[in-house]
Amino acid sequence: QVQPVESGGGLVQAGGSLVLSCVASERSFSRYAMGWFRQTPGSERDFVAAINPSGSLTDYSDSVQGRFSISRDNAKNTVLLRMNNLKPEDTAVYYCAGGLTAAGLRGSGIRYWGQGTQVTVSS
Repeated sequence: QVQPVESGGGLVQAGGSLVLSCVASERSFSRYAMGWFRQTPGSERDFVAAINPSGSLTDYSDSVQGRFSISRDNAKNTVLLRMNNLKPEDTAVYYCAGGLTAAGLRGSGIRYWGQGTQVTVSS
């Protein structure tokens, strides 16, 4: 398998918005549930959002519900994470991940990871 590539991270002021992109080159991309995780140095990697293979169902952690939105375009092998009303606590390295099911992603049933992209929210 080929590692997906994340982009779009950066520095943003609290209350601002940012869009993360994950691009994969796998032929079977449309058959994978995709998700986003984040990790702070010295801490465990936490679930953020997941989307099923068709894009018809999404799931979010309580901490980002209502602020973040995950979407996918299977024709472009791309998953997006739109982040609004960012808070300093959102600061972390964000990782794109693939798995067999969205529920499996929430439960850390990960098949592959991207390299990560840094998001820093200032206040």
